[in-house]
Amino acid sequence: MRKRTSSRRQSKPQPIGPIQTFQIDGLTHDAKGVARLQGKVVFIDGALPGETVTAQVTKAGRHFDEALLSNVMVLSEYRKNPACSHFKQCGGCSFQHLMDEQQLLSKTNWLKGQLRNLLPKLPFEVLSGPSTQYRRRARIAVDQRDGSLALGFRGKASKDIVSIDQCAVLTAPLQAIFTSLKTKLIDSDLIKILGHIELLEDTKGVSVLFRLTQTISEMFEKDWKEWAEKEAITLYWQAPKESRADIALEQMRYYDLDGMRLSYHPQDFIQVNEVMNHKMVDQAIDWLKLNDQDVVLDLFCGVGNFSLPLAKRAKSVIGVEVQESMVQASRDNASSNNLDNLSFIAADLTQPIAQSFVKEKITKILLDPPRAGAFEFLDTIIKIKPMQILYVSCNASTLARDAEYLVAKGYRVQRVALMDMFPQTSHVETMMLLQKKN
Repeated sequence: MRKRTSSRRQSKPQPIGPIQTFQIDGLTHDAKGVARLQGKVVFIDGALPGETVTAQVTKAGRHFDEALLSNVMVLSEYRKNPACSHFKQCGGCSFQHLMDEQQLLSKTNWLKGQLRNLLPKLPFEVLSGPSTQYRRRARIAVDQRDGSLALGFRGKASKDIVSIDQCAVLTAPLQAIFTSLKTKLIDSDLIKILGHIELLEDTKGVSVLFRLTQTISEMFEKDWKEWAEKEAITLYWQAPKESRADIALEQMRYYDLDGMRLSYHPQDFIQVNEVMNHKMVDQAIDWLKLNDQDVVLDLFCGVGNFSLPLAKRAKSVIGVEVQESMVQASRDNASSNNLDNLSFIAADLTQPIAQSFVKEKITKILLDPPRAGAFEFLDTIIKIKPMQILYVSCNASTLARDAEYLVAKGYRVQRVALMDMFPQTSHVETMMLLQKKN
């Protein structure tokens, strides 16, 4: 998530060497061109494989250097014009100068490298969707110095704010409300008491949340309520001392999935790519091939994004999530969708927990942990002895670590897919199915 700081303090790495010519022969996971000069690796942001470029070293290290691109003398056949005018400054989308097909190929090759010890011969699957206008949620950083408004995202390798006018990956409704919001904020004193802004689109529509640093006056609140009504959006306020916005039950958000409606607090976690979320859930259902004898344990279940669709096809599902509020949302979602074969438990999965919640034999486990992975809970999974484990990961390195442990304990990798949840960026999501041997 982006942090608040001044756009006027943005600085670029300063060259410490002469302009030199480089031949680019590789690409890092975060879209930096890889070259070699006198045997030493040099990373050049903005350069692509097959290109001849000139650049200046800005940081010299023992094992590699980093250089600032000066000019592209020979262009890659896969280079394209970035869709966003802020591409060179904004730190969000590092792959916009590379054609979409090559982005996927680059990510796939990188992911294969991360998982090379697990699947030397296993076919690699790819799940993808729209490459632009897919992001239905964004946190916007805010700053105002010397009378100028900075509204946007963090810069490349920087904490500084890049003030933007448009974003190629935001959904069209969010882009429209961002434009209207920026126009209104320019002439509003509200900017002086804003921490950040959260934009959200779901089945209910569009919403804007203001994180306040000071208590808002009735005048401000009335003015912005009128603006929200004019724009036909929902407006939320998060007070200075609140960990999250205090909202009424009827103001909860919701999105549709698998013929059901899932409600959630506007600051609860949901997948930001709606199309890919549908595809991901469908793929999980397809891979697990559930039947009316399966009892599924859904770890890190959130508001039931996987739990509810799984419950429609399994004997029963047990969801585990650390946040009590999300556990309650999951229970409410199960009830409102007339599913009585689900139960939900609040538990910290980074700590050892009793297995007493397992009242019947678990046949399959789905887990979707945060970036740190689920290593602390793997011993419990081994003791449960599920026939299949479906691991959804946002961090390939912790996935590789956890999967290697599971393989050593008697499981084999059956299927792997890269899920391009965040096109134009370096972020990679993975789905892996592990089967118990024998």
